[in-house]
Amino acid sequence: MRASALMLALAAMLALPAPPAEAQTSRDPALEEWTVPYSASRPRDPMVGPDGRVWFVGQVGNYVSVLDPETGEFTKYDLDEGAGPHNLVVDTDGTVWYTGNTATHIGKLDPETGEIEKFMMPDDRARDPHTLIFDSQGDMWFTVQGGNFIGKFFKDTGEVRLVESLRVQSQRGTSSRPYGIVMDSRDRPWIALFNSNHIATVDPETFELKTFELPEDALPRRIDITSDDMLWYGDFRRGYLGRLDPETGEVTEWPMPSGENSRPYGMAVDDSDRIWLVETGVQPNKFVGFDPVTEEFSSVVEVESGGGTIRHMYFDAETNSIWFGADTNTIGVAKLPPRRRLVGF
Repeated sequence: MRASALMLALAAMLALPAPPAEAQTSRDPALEEWTVPYSASRPRDPMVGPDGRVWFVGQVGNYVSVLDPETGEFTKYDLDEGAGPHNLVVDTDGTVWYTGNTATHIGKLDPETGEIEKFMMPDDRARDPHTLIFDSQGDMWFTVQGGNFIGKFFKDTGEVRLVESLRVQSQRGTSSRPYGIVMDSRDRPWIALFNSNHIATVDPETFELKTFELPEDALPRRIDITSDDMLWYGDFRRGYLGRLDPETGEVTEWPMPSGENSRPYGMAVDDSDRIWLVETGVQPNKFVGFDPVTEEFSSVVEVESGGGTIRHMYFDAETNSIWFGADTNTIGVAKLPPRRRLVGF
């Protein structure tokens, strides 16, 4: 594929700086957004590469792109029509891996040449690869939402191994809709099942599936993990932040600031073990912080562009920042409050 480089040093009018009321404080992050120069393309799922540039996909626009936050320049790599890229991850050598959500593959993009190699799913039912995450060995676990699988991709061989997820009976079909995914300290993937009140994990040795039940009517969408291996999820239906203890199965919940219509979606945990998530059921979207030490919500900041829907977020330890894509056709960053010393809780 040929990279069409748009060397656009975006004018100040394209960058949407946070207003003074949303400046960084000891509790609140400072939010800044860049308008993506490819209209109505649903930019999403950004991740910072080893050189500090920010990669993301255009789910509707069928592209992979990279933003240089120092200059405001964007570079675009066009994918095949109908690729429907949903998510990407960036390897330590700068290689970009993305999910072809409507084209049944995982793609490998060489940023130097623009060449793309596709790895097709070995089962036609695994039609919609969704979200990728690296394990400690540099291989990738991923979710398949509609097809109802959790997969592992071995990048050196191209092998894909699939585990069928929980089957359910609901108005939304029989797939439990494996969605958000994180890794714990033992290299186990944990998955939010977005058509059920369950969180799942897969044994990386036996590939055996195990599920944990959440409260009735809970609907986990995104999921993250703190340094003590506690699982955190946003309940998209009921408007809660939840914590699952994987050792005991105990669940604790806190109502979101905007209540049952908050629809918490994009989520990230920083290296101070603070939880950050976005309420997408309100406009403008609200970027919310939660402190597990005090068990209180510590920050609520409105997204200046409105956000539309912020779907996935990435914490960059190098800059103590969280990156996000918004349906308002922006890529944004939340510069977090100063780090704190981790305290057991």
